[in-house]
Amino acid sequence: MGEEQFIELLKQKDESAFSELVSQFGKRVYNTSLGILQNETDAEDISQEVFIEVFQSIESFKGESKLATWIYRIAVTKSLEFIRKKNRKKRLAVVKRLFGSEGVLPQKDKAHFYHPGVQLENKERAAILFSAIDKLPENQKTAFVLAKIEHLSYVEITEVMKISLSSVESLMFRAKQNLQKTLSDYYEQNEK
Repeated sequence: MGEEQFIELLKQKDESAFSELVSQFGKRVYNTSLGILQNETDAEDISQEVFIEVFQSIESFKGESKLATWIYRIAVTKSLEFIRKKNRKKRLAVVKRLFGSEGVLPQKDKAHFYHPGVQLENKERAAILFSAIDKLPENQKTAFVLAKIEHLSYVEITEVMKISLSSVESLMFRAKQNLQKTLSDYYEQNEK
């Protein structure tokens, strides 16, 4: 079955088509969210939200891009929105703490985050790498996760992020530079 037929079935709210969609894209959506959020529970929640969004808005899909690109775009957007919302809550908690109110939010320790695609013997190094990735600016982090974790081509990333190819190349260059600096600083301090 071609993509156009598949999309038509989705637009008709065909249950087996949605089952196939989740089967086909579930792992990719989860891994993309996990790479950005670095928290398994949050990535699971966002993955569910992505498929709810796809279900509710499939009628508005115009086919100007591939279905996969559209789904990646939703996953990235939802993940970044989640981070922004979480950061607003943290700032509010700091303000409350400064002015004597209770309600400090517990911070999750990302040092213990492990991506399921990482082999056991590399988990410690992967944790250090993901910690460094988490410190990247939002656009660099998104481009890096899509390229290096999801293995999307730069052209596919341009479609997902809605930016030019030269912008993707620039983001990747700066992300690699920032990671190299962060990781070299880490190893100078901790591997003596």
